[in-house]
Amino acid sequence: MKELLETLNAWHAGGVEAGRAVVVRTFGSAPRPEGAVLLRASDGRIAGSISGGCVEAAAAEEIDRARETGKSRVIRYGISDEQAWEVGLACGGTIDVLVEPAVGATLLAAARASAEAGGAGSAVVTTLPLDSPPPSLGPHAPGEGALPSEPFVVDADGAISGTTGDGALDGVLVEAAQDALDRGASSTVEVGRRSFFVEAFPARPRLVVIGAVEVARALTDLARGLGYETIVIDGRPVFATEERFPDVDRLVLGWPDEVADEIGLGPRDAVAVLSHDPKFDEPAIVTGLRRGCRYVGAVGSRKTQGARRIRLRAAGVSDAELARLRGPIGLDLGGRAPAEMALAIMAEIVAARYGGSGRPMVERTNGAVSAMRQAEAGDQSGAADRPKAAERTLDSEPLAGRTR
Repeated sequence: MKELLETLNAWHAGGVEAGRAVVVRTFGSAPRPEGAVLLRASDGRIAGSISGGCVEAAAAEEIDRARETGKSRVIRYGISDEQAWEVGLACGGTIDVLVEPAVGATLLAAARASAEAGGAGSAVVTTLPLDSPPPSLGPHAPGEGALPSEPFVVDADGAISGTTGDGALDGVLVEAAQDALDRGASSTVEVGRRSFFVEAFPARPRLVVIGAVEVARALTDLARGLGYETIVIDGRPVFATEERFPDVDRLVLGWPDEVADEIGLGPRDAVAVLSHDPKFDEPAIVTGLRRGCRYVGAVGSRKTQGARRIRLRAAGVSDAELARLRGPIGLDLGGRAPAEMALAIMAEIVAARYGGSGRPMVERTNGAVSAMRQAEAGDQSGAADRPKAAERTLDSEPLAGRTR
């Protein structure tokens, strides 16, 4: 939703209203995750995507229908062999899509707040209509839906706006919302006989760069393109200039350990130490590790890293803390130009954020294919040992009676 704010703001400025469709549940190889949004303007324009093109046209029509009826409803889109590109997903997945006649003010406020530099994160909890599809996979005819209800908002600190009237249920929703914010992922939760869509709007992740060097310029450009708030810290006035860093969110002149409180350094931050100066970068490493930053990386050769770790241990840094230090920094992409080094660093930061392995996808695919072939080989080997009578019994079953 946040990536569509600029478009939505422009539509509203021109007096154009919009409804939306949002993925609330996925099964199988769905092309877009929970929280993916398609907007449909009252003048017919669309923005965003919920399926990579498979069901966008059908969903846009449903948004028009919702605008006419004023009701929200959840529609299940699955594979259709005959009409995969018309009303189903060609990839074979299944998605449940909440269609709403308008983008509510509460939702819009949460999205805008989380997109701002220094903005607070929150989760918006929407009660889904009673006739929504169940959490189990299978076909489901769309119901009539219901008039939209006012959603709940859960802040990062656990405060909830409003109540369901059930304290225990409120507690479950708060816990689900905080989990969604921690993961940065939306989901549908089932509580009792009701379904609630928990839409996560986490605060923007931050990249704190120590050392206003050339690589830092390319790194902050990449980070901003990925939605990160960017801060550059350096104690050298000749390097830390607005002319060299015109687009960073904040440029700080000072020592990193001394400005940590000023910038609120904490767990949502990634710290990249690029200064190549022990008296500057080692206090930054210690501060980043001890404040629980999600990523702390530092430049330097293996020899430099080894000597640094000896000094850090002498300064009281534990082995557990040192185990979290990424040094040498970045993934091994082989590049040496500043932009290439920045790409390697940003790739590792993203992998650390989402728990990615950093391995080529082809290796993961080949590993999965190999495992599947081994399993198939095992099945075939076992089949050779089965009694022939059992094989004849299987072959004699009516095709319609088999299960897959």
